[in-house]
Amino acid sequence: MEKTYGYRNPIIEQRADPWVYKHEDGYYYFTGSVPEYDRIEVRRAKTIEGLRDATPKTVWRKYKSGPLSANIWAPEIHFIDRKWYIYFAAARTTKTDNGLFDHRMYALECDAANPVEGSWVEKGQVKSKWETFCLDATSFEHEGERYYVWAQKDPDIEGNSNMYIAKMENPWTLTDDQVMITTPEYDWERIGFYVNEGAAILKRNGKIFMTFSASATDHNYCMGLLYADESANLLDSASWKKVDKPVFQTSEANGQYGPGHNSFTVSEDGKKDVLIYHGRNYKEIEGDPLYDPNRHTRAQVIEWDEDGFPIFGEPKPDA
Repeated sequence: MEKTYGYRNPIIEQRADPWVYKHEDGYYYFTGSVPEYDRIEVRRAKTIEGLRDATPKTVWRKYKSGPLSANIWAPEIHFIDRKWYIYFAAARTTKTDNGLFDHRMYALECDAANPVEGSWVEKGQVKSKWETFCLDATSFEHEGERYYVWAQKDPDIEGNSNMYIAKMENPWTLTDDQVMITTPEYDWERIGFYVNEGAAILKRNGKIFMTFSASATDHNYCMGLLYADESANLLDSASWKKVDKPVFQTSEANGQYGPGHNSFTVSEDGKKDVLIYHGRNYKEIEGDPLYDPNRHTRAQVIEWDEDGFPIFGEPKPDA
């Protein structure tokens, strides 16, 4: 009998920007934005649904003042050169609202086998070309090189954030060769805000696929897709092609709104690719969507078409 794959959503309530990584030890490791935006948690479980009841461990907390004191957003956990790293964005508390959204990117490191129990140390700011709003960093390896992808405000480009790629000298230091690979150009990327952010990488079928999220964080939030041939120069912006329509978006019929800021993992038997994302189960939001806590972590299996491209379908209804 053919195995069926399905997950009972939501996986974890009130965890936005979810990142799930299946490690060589057989555990799934999870981190994501908490509603208070004040700390970074890590949890682990043997199954994706097991993350729901896994005990979260706080591995880092924001400072009372200074550049790491507000809006701790979108942590990701990576295993690089036999150590664990968490990339995250943090802002500074000021008397004006501007500082609360003046994010920079940072890295933490842990050398323990189990990052839930180990000690984490700050490696400092991951510095890019400009000292401007930046966030949502991810990292991946390809052909012996490590790359870093992130979202940032270019002072000379209209809008909120474009996405950039650079090679890394080490897991917390970029080289000088940063390149912009996408800017919000289509209408669906410019609703509320001009946003490209939240990159995630999936290497399959001779290509490197990069999802990203676009527009404001209400029901207009959606996922786009870039792709490049695996033999291409990834630091050449022309190597990256963008699909001209969203690949994953609100489904009124299924009661799912604003799906996005995803990561990728694999099923428990390793045979299926799994999309991890957040979304709400209602459309109307009071106040700023960023402070509505009910972006829940969800999971669903990805299918593939005959040309080797991912089929994300529609966000499935809650169980």
